[in-house]
Amino acid sequence: MIKEAMLFRSLPEQKVSCFLCSHRCTIADKKFGICGVRQNKEGKLYTHVYGEVIAAHVDPIEKKPLYHFLPGTTSFSIATIGCNFRCPFCQNWQISQSSKREKDEFAGHKLLPEEIVHAAKDHGCQSISYTYTEPTVFF
Repeated sequence: MIKEAMLFRSLPEQKVSCFLCSHRCTIADKKFGICGVRQNKEGKLYTHVYGEVIAAHVDPIEKKPLYHFLPGTTSFSIATIGCNFRCPFCQNWQISQSSKREKDEFAGHKLLPEEIVHAAKDHGCQSISYTYTEPTVFF
């Protein structure tokens, strides 16, 4: 779902400056930032992944990079496409880098924030993890 993004400033000549991550992309009209999911459309920044996920799984909390956080519980793990990193060792490169867009359509399926909360509760999860890709693209 396309939604106007947060954390940007409009610039002259229909460019935008994105402040979501440390790359601080300056994006020309019709172009995308480094993450591949935030696009400038006529001087406004839009996210293409609001309410969209490419993966949703129940994981043990011990799989997460957390120390002594709710031990023995499960976390509802979700991911969207896109990432602002290009790690050569990425184990999820298929979703973070390769599943980008085809004819302005992005891989994934609709799962709105309130549906994520319900799914986590339905599966008995004590937490929700934005994972598998760099999580700031969810913002």
